[in-house]
Order: sequence, then structure tokens, then C-alpha cells
Amino acid sequence: MSQPSIDVIAIGNAIVDVMSPCDDALIERLGLERGGMTLIDTEQAHALYDAMGPAREISGGSAANTLAGLAALGSNCAFIGQVADDQLGEVFAHDIRAGGIHFATAARAGDPPTARCLIFVTPDGQRTMNTFLGASQFLPAAALDESLIASARVLYLEGYLWDPEEPRAAMRRAIAAARNAGREVAFTLSDAFVISRHGDDFRALIDAGEIDILFANHVELAALTGEDDFDAGLAKLAPKVPVLVVTRSEQGAVAIKGGERSEVPAQPVAHVVDTTGAGDLFAAGFLHGHVRGRPVAECLTLGAIAAAEIISHYGARPEADLKELVAEKLG
Repeated sequence: MSQPSIDVIAIGNAIVDVMSPCDDALIERLGLERGGMTLIDTEQAHALYDAMGPAREISGGSAANTLAGLAALGSNCAFIGQVADDQLGEVFAHDIRAGGIHFATAARAGDPPTARCLIFVTPDGQRTMNTFLGASQFLPAAALDESLIASARVLYLEGYLWDPEEPRAAMRRAIAAARNAGREVAFTLSDAFVISRHGDDFRALIDAGEIDILFANHVELAALTGEDDFDAGLAKLAPKVPVLVVTRSEQGAVAIKGGERSEVPAQPVAHVVDTTGAGDLFAAGFLHGHVRGRPVAECLTLGAIAAAEIISHYGARPEADLKELVAEKLG
């Protein structure tokens, strides 16, 4: 088996985040699920955008955010995701390539337009996300570069993209390509609503041994296992995956590898500005350590450092120098 030339290749939604601060009253008036993620159609996307105050456009997408963190830490990364041939598609492609990430998926002509996520951020930093998936739902299996996938140490997949049929088929094909090449497959559950729709698929992948590294938060763990008790959920799921990583917001994170449990506290943050991307960047830190063979506890700490940076400002892409932060914290 050849040595991998890429650390992590990810498949995910190619989304541009449109972020705006707001008060709780606006969330209530618009009838939004505070702190949740809701899929919306074109009409809703226009209505919510019109209701927004001044906004910032920042390239996002869960797996793409994770790669941005990995690249900032020094990992070699590639991304597969579908944009449309439009202005936001150009913004996304520019931003991800500017971060040093290989991105060669051809833009899709015509409608629907490039995906966007309209994010309302309340004063406590909580984000309420409303996602129009647009072109990202139409990533075909034909867009996959299987030789590129086979050249990566880890294939990373986001649960959000499992919802539409076409990219789901592409991800199944990508899993097969990675496993045939002897590579690892990492998967993030993304959100409890995704589990409510596709939990049986995820459980089948796990039971079949297709997932090597599974990322979840405590809510997703409960949704997947049916266990409200955190430790009971861990006990039920951990024997089924080689590496299980579960975040618990301000309570830190836990990983179980080979039956051995590691735990780290959350890194202190002076002021939580925006929690968008915290889980994405936690995965970035963890995977950066993992592909370098670092101990699990150190991988968790790297994840906590990256997550703390991201929640200290608007947007889900790093602004501070993550390498410097790691050097300060870990020496």
C-alpha cells in the first residue's frame, strides 16, 4: 500500500454563511428554532434574508470548516463539494483555495444557486441556522476523484450531506474507495435532525465496520443510541467504532479508543461571541493530531484549542494563528 500524500480529504456541503447579529425577539417573531439548524427552500431563504440586519458573508459548510482548521494547523487537505457557476460559488472556491486546500470540483451550471446558510446570532453567542442547500445537494458520484480519495490518510464525511440522494450515493462510493485503499473513514453526525432522518443508515454503517472515527456531540449521541444518560450512550456506541469522539460544549470532550477513555475540559474563553463551527473546528484539531499519531488526550486538547478560537469571533473559519495558539498551550 502506497503512503498517503494527503492528510485529510473531505466531502461536504459547499456553503456560504450569511451571518447577522440579532436579538431574541427577532428569533421569536420569525418562528425560528433557537439554536437549531433548519433546512429551508428558496422562498424561505429570500424571506429570512430580507429580515436580517447587516450581515457578513463567510464561506462555510461543516466539512469545509474542518478542513480550514486542519490547513491552518499545517495539514495537507483536499475538498470535494458542489457549487453553482455563480458569484457565491466563486466566493466559496476562492476562500477554500486561499486556505491552501485542494478543490477541483467543477461548478454546476444553471439553477439551483450555490448553497447558503442564513445564521442569526443572539447576544449570548447562540446561533440559529437556516440552510438552503441549493447546488450542494447535486454532487454526483461522477464528480469523485477516486485516486485522490485513495491518496488521503483519512476520508472525512459530514452527516448534513447525507440528506440528499445524489451526494449520499457519492459518499457511499467514496467510503468504498477509501476502504479499498486501506484508508480510514471519519464521520461526523452533524445534527440530531439528521439522525432522526437517517439514523438507521448511520447505525448500519457503524455496525458494518465502515466508520473508523465517529464525531458526535452529547445530543447526537443520545439521538443515535436512544440513551439519555451520557455514559450509557458511550458504553453502547464505543465498542462499535475504533475511535469515538463526543463533545459536551462547556463540559469539554471525551474520546474512547480501544476501550480506553480520555477526557479534556473545554479551553477557557473570555467571551463567547458565536458558537458556529465549534464542532467543526474541534474535529479539525483532533484529526490534525490523529494523522500525526498523537496520543488521544493530546488530540482532544488540540480540538479544544481550535474550538475555543472559533467561538471567540463571528464565523466558522479561524482568524487567529492556530499554530501559535497550539504552541502557547502545548509548548
